[in-house]
Amino acid sequence: MGARGVGARGLVVWALLCGCGETSKPEGEASDAAEVPAADVRATTADAPAFETDAWVVDGTRDLGASADGAQPTDLVALTDVASADDVVGAADARPAVDVGEPTDATRSADASVVTPCAVDGVAGTCLDVSDCPDDHHPTPGHCPGPVEVQCCTPNPEAPPGVCDPARRVRPAPYAPEAPGAPGCPAGMARVAAFCVDQYEAALLEVFDDGHTEPASPYHTPQGRRVRAVSVAGAVPQGYIDGLAAEAACLEAGKRLCTNEEWLRACQGPDGTTYPYGDARQPGVCNDARALHPAVEAFPDDPTPFDRIQDACINQLPETVALTGSHPGCLSAEGLFDLMGNLHEWTSDPEGTFRGGFYVDTAINGPGCLYRTTAHDRAHWDYSTGFRCCADAAR
Repeated sequence: MGARGVGARGLVVWALLCGCGETSKPEGEASDAAEVPAADVRATTADAPAFETDAWVVDGTRDLGASADGAQPTDLVALTDVASADDVVGAADARPAVDVGEPTDATRSADASVVTPCAVDGVAGTCLDVSDCPDDHHPTPGHCPGPVEVQCCTPNPEAPPGVCDPARRVRPAPYAPEAPGAPGCPAGMARVAAFCVDQYEAALLEVFDDGHTEPASPYHTPQGRRVRAVSVAGAVPQGYIDGLAAEAACLEAGKRLCTNEEWLRACQGPDGTTYPYGDARQPGVCNDARALHPAVEAFPDDPTPFDRIQDACINQLPETVALTGSHPGCLSAEGLFDLMGNLHEWTSDPEGTFRGGFYVDTAINGPGCLYRTTAHDRAHWDYSTGFRCCADAAR
């Protein structure tokens, strides 16, 4: 740990942030810097990535077949420094998140006009020039007055692995750009007959008032947030979403939800097969073969675990939702991934319909592409509900 090229003011701030001891003052003058309290370490998930500071790379686990250096499509979400104080996800082996609480005098320098307290998603920090933010902290723009170089400097997440805190908004690293679309289709989309369909189940970008975007947490409902759908390989697709928010995310991307007919045609292909890959069921080719229901695993001592299906920790269990495109055999005739299994997918049906099943069940409500759930209205959401977008093809 160290400070990047800091001056005298930066060294003072760095010492305060890292808890390395009080800064020196003239002899006989008492220090007014309070002792930095020990961090309240709170766990995140057993299924977040292993990472290295400043290099943050996927380590080849959780359906990623190669390291980030392998330049495979599923490696495009190689982990980089987070753009907020939230955690990072996408592979395996949790790392911690530090909750430092509200700003205290220990996060301020002696001259409050020089250093201003700030917070990012509830994590306390200090407004600093980015060059003064220590290596084990992260600068986030948009939270401090002054020039753009002055950003909120907060601790990088660090916590023991193995425990999930449902209150933490675990965010992915920045996504790679969407691939060029098929002829006549927007980016990230394949051509199916006269319309276009997202190649992958949707992930979300949160759009902020100043126009910048950050990946949204795939484990929390995006209700009340402005979000945009993206179709990229190697992402944790968005669960915990209702049909209304899914529609809004597609519209934000210049697309729309698929109709029931479009979704069915996309899954079955031109030959009308029962499964995306053909007419004979092949368990495990898609993400459709988890034996134990995740709510039962997540809450083994709860007599009513299915009352907790909106808990953010469910999809952070191992062997639940898979990264987009990580089941190469689960591919439709036109090159669309995961139409069967992984997550249910909302359609534009105003009464509420999602299709395709999810990682536990792709048979109870119809086999494969014919799977359809109509038991909920469009305001429903839980760990299993996802979506993808459609668009009209240009002529």
